Amino acid sequence: MALFVLRIWLDDRPGALGAVASRIGAVKGDLVGIEILERGGGRAIDELLVDLANPELVSLMAREISEVDGADVEDIRPASDGMRDVRISALSSIATLMEMTSSKDFVSELIGTVIFDFESDWSCLIRPKTQEMLVASGEVPTSSWLSAFVEGTATLGNSGDILGPGDVAWAPLAGSELVVVVGREKRPYRAIEREQLRLICRIADVRYRELLAKSAG
Repeated sequence: MALFVLRIWLDDRPGALGAVASRIGAVKGDLVGIEILERGGGRAIDELLVDLANPELVSLMAREISEVDGADVEDIRPASDGMRDVRISALSSIATLMEMTSSKDFVSELIGTVIFDFESDWSCLIRPKTQEMLVASGEVPTSSWLSAFVEGTATLGNSGDILGPGDVAWAPLAGSELVVVVGREKRPYRAIEREQLRLICRIADVRYRELLAKSAG
C-alpha cells in the first residue's frame, strides 16, 4: 500500500466527487482524505489523499479519473513522510510557535513551519522597506527581487493572490513590518493555502512582538 496526494479539477456539481471516488476504487484505491482548495466559476480544485494497493497503478488511476466528465488531474505525488491532517497540522504549528521563548529561534521556527506545512521548496522572512533578509531556507530569490515583488503586489491591493507567479505566495507580519514569502515548483498555491499562510502570519506577528518586547525589557 502507498499513499498519494492527487490535486484535481472537477465540475462543482452533485455527484462529481463520487464519480472520481468510484474511478479510484476501480484500480483498488481507497480515498482516505479530501481537502477543497478552491471553488468558483462552476469548478472546484480538490486535493485527495489516496491509499493505492499497487503504486504501479498511478498512471492508470490518473487516466480513470480523467474519464469523469469535467475532471482533470493537475498533479499526483507521493504523500510526504509525516503527512498530517491539515487542520491538526495548522493547530500544531501555531502551538509550537506560541511556545517559543526566543525571538531568534521564533523566526527560524516560523520559516521551518511554512516550508513543511505548505510543502514549499524555499521560504524566507524579509523586511521589504530595507530589503533585508532575516531568515532564509532553500534556494531563495534575492531580497531585492522579493521586496520589489511584495511591494508591487501590495500596491495593487493584491496580497499575492492573483497577480504575479502562482508558485510564490506571501503574507505580512504587519505590526513588525516583515513579510514571509514561500515558493515551490510545479504546483501553484491555491486560495485556501494563501489564507492559511495569512492567518499563521497574523498570529506569528503578535507573538514575535511579544518576544521582542520581553527581550527589550
